[in-house]
Amino acid sequence: MATIGFIGLGNMGGPMAANLLKAGHRVRGFDLSEVATARFQDAGGTVCGTIAEAVSGAEVVVTMLPAGRHVEAVYAGEGGILSSAAPETLLIDSSTIDVATARKVAAAAEAAGMTMIDAPVSGGVGGATAGTLTFMVGGPEAAFAAAKPYLEKMGRTIVHAGGPGNGQAAKICNNLILGISMIGVSEAFVLAEKLGLDHQKLFDIASTASGQCWSLTTYCPVPGPVPSSPANRDYQPGFTAAMMLKDLKLAQEAANASGATTPLGAEAAQIYSLFAGAGHGEVDFSGIIRFLRGQG
Repeated sequence: MATIGFIGLGNMGGPMAANLLKAGHRVRGFDLSEVATARFQDAGGTVCGTIAEAVSGAEVVVTMLPAGRHVEAVYAGEGGILSSAAPETLLIDSSTIDVATARKVAAAAEAAGMTMIDAPVSGGVGGATAGTLTFMVGGPEAAFAAAKPYLEKMGRTIVHAGGPGNGQAAKICNNLILGISMIGVSEAFVLAEKLGLDHQKLFDIASTASGQCWSLTTYCPVPGPVPSSPANRDYQPGFTAAMMLKDLKLAQEAANASGATTPLGAEAAQIYSLFAGAGHGEVDFSGIIRFLRGQG
């Protein structure tokens, strides 16, 4: 079993680290939150006081951080991973960040003699807890092969998307589809309400017709048709509107940098920005249907 340093033990990182512990690995963790580190300790992890302490002597380091600036600071800053971990350490960053920063940090890791992949995830807190996440991996083939046994303890689907940064590219493209499709499904239900069409009837038809998509059949934004969807729990989040907005903004930044045309993505980002700005950032992203009804 390996010694793993894990930086970032929040809502996603905590359960992921717990699954590595369940698999028998020795996990040393660091987080600024005392609540997060207490949960990690209760799960059997070793809490460390600094990043350097967590990663020193580790064979593998996993990070789950909020944004690109945090990733760059944790890896390349003073007392960070690249100055504290041993050469040939395997680095796995599961944060969702911009492609440019992912590639910059990967190049710095290579220069420091370490192997790195970017491996953002899909599946939310429920998937992190259940160990059923999807990992979208960017990096060298050899690094992907080395990381896969560890990713398999935290997820169910692991896909190599190509070179450094391509995991992040896959994640933002996937969530661009998701954000747009959720708005489209929500608009259809709002229109159905105005026309006197029952929610279940629309679901029964669209879920077996050309309107079928994940936002409808797995994450339906109205209560009833899909009992497991957040709509049945007053939109308590599995994936918040603020997180969706973050990913849509990343997609727009990437589109602007690459010259891609994404008008629907730009409009989706604006709609989620208005929703989050009205104080609903911590509502599940499927709660956007409330905004479209004029309720938020």
